Amino acid sequence: MRVTISHKRNPEDVKKIVDRSIDDVFTSVAMGLVQVVDQTKTWNGNTMNFAMNVRAGFLNAPIKGTVNVTDQDVTIDADLGLFEKFIAPEKTQAAIEGKVRGLLAAK
Repeated sequence: MRVTISHKRNPEDVKKIVDRSIDDVFTSVAMGLVQVVDQTKTWNGNTMNFAMNVRAGFLNAPIKGTVNVTDQDVTIDADLGLFEKFIAPEKTQAAIEGKVRGLLAAK
């Protein structure tokens, strides 16, 4: 799944926001019904590689992907794995986009 959101912020500020909030983006998609564990993230320039496991009851699903920050936009490429089977992809994409827009708009 790919989500691209435009912004008008300093890319370094955007990277800090993304770094601080990437797990919250995915837990908010599931309306708080999941727990994010085993999160890893590494930056290489303006690209963050991330991986995490989401748990909901007996379900444990890995999520991995990248976040690329440019002067104009943020692009999240995520492989939701098994998690995608339990949520509607269109709604997930819209929820992630909305959450990231909200984070970028916050001061």
